[in-house]
Amino acid sequence: MIKNDLFLKALRGETVERPPVWMMRQAGRYLPEFMEIKAKYDFFTRCQTPELASEITVQPIRRFGMDAAILFSDILVVPQAMNIDVEMKAGVGPWLPEPIRSRKDLDRVIVPEIDDTLGYVMDAIKMTREKLNNEIPLIGFAGSPWTILCYCVEGQGSKNFAKAKELCFTEPGVAHELLQRITDTTIAYLKEKVAAGVDAVQIFDSWGGMLSPTDYQEFSWQYIQQIIDALKEKVPVIAFGKGCWFALDTMAKSGAAALGVDWTCSPKNARYLSGGNITLQGNFDPSRLLSPPEEIKRMVREMIDAFGKDRYIVNLGHGILPNVPVRNAAAFVEAVKEYDQG
Repeated sequence: MIKNDLFLKALRGETVERPPVWMMRQAGRYLPEFMEIKAKYDFFTRCQTPELASEITVQPIRRFGMDAAILFSDILVVPQAMNIDVEMKAGVGPWLPEPIRSRKDLDRVIVPEIDDTLGYVMDAIKMTREKLNNEIPLIGFAGSPWTILCYCVEGQGSKNFAKAKELCFTEPGVAHELLQRITDTTIAYLKEKVAAGVDAVQIFDSWGGMLSPTDYQEFSWQYIQQIIDALKEKVPVIAFGKGCWFALDTMAKSGAAALGVDWTCSPKNARYLSGGNITLQGNFDPSRLLSPPEEIKRMVREMIDAFGKDRYIVNLGHGILPNVPVRNAAAFVEAVKEYDQG
């Protein structure tokens, strides 16, 4: 039994004394203890070494005591497993030297055996569970098929992912085949994560907001729905689409346990658009963690009041920024733990 199950209670829609809190990208780049590890090991070595990944996962828990841990990894380990080279270049970010832009390129993309290619992630989950000692739940995650396709086709990060969209609109057959292979791999990957011991999973559709509402249904949501359908009976699924407020009504009917909301959608609108009966997660602007700690605490209290304490998980509207002071991250978590409706 998990001692602090606030997060799981919120996912089930149960009444809680206060909402649970965790932060996207909480394991990592804003923490001095993480920077010490970063100085010694490159990015994918950190992801692929279970001892390092599990240590990085629990660092913020030791320091701040969030109500859930999220496994340190990266969404791009999935294309790596699918025979697509992915590097992390300093000053550039993700770099894919041979992007997928034609049917010929697609020929080399495989749906892998998860044990053979991503077994190190399962080892990291088991090590992390030991370190957490049933104190709090552990979250596993994956990128949405559309978000993974964006990187696979573009070859790197982008402001508009124009090449990815071009493939979808000029070679839709190739795009859909790639999306389906990513989906099949992701389903197998997340099922293995559940078997290894994660208590919930989150799907990150970081670039969903790049698509129009109609194109979102075709090139993103239908594939996320496949993942939810395959996992929802095994584990609670959180669906998070950045910039995807227009799809909250569809998402709410999907069987997901919770929906992530970014900072461009108010709590009132998020409740309205999602029908008011599903757990919501978010939506503090990560840049607002640069505000003074007392202002952060005030804004967090107002955010909880606006969402309501039940069917709600306090989080950011996207990942924490690397330049956030540690004391400001602490203020964010403390504000939730100190929350009193009175």
